[in-house]
Amino acid sequence: MTKKRIAAAVSAAVAALAMVLLPAAPAFAKIQPVDVSCTNQGGNQPGGQQPSCQGGGLTQNTENQNPAGQAPPGHNP
Repeated sequence: MTKKRIAAAVSAAVAALAMVLLPAAPAFAKIQPVDVSCTNQGGNQPGGQQPSCQGGGLTQNTENQNPAGQAPPGHNP
């Protein structure tokens, strides 16, 4: 019984030390800006121009997205 307790204590100490020395790093997906729409000077979306702008006088609207095409919270204004 004593050997089991010692082994359990040693295992717990090793696990705690491993958590301190090797913290889990979060997985970072590559977040990239993606064209989502255009607006003209009046703030309207011209027909046939989405999602990438073609021509002058248009403002490109982008959204930061991960590889799955989702906009993660906190990455877009």
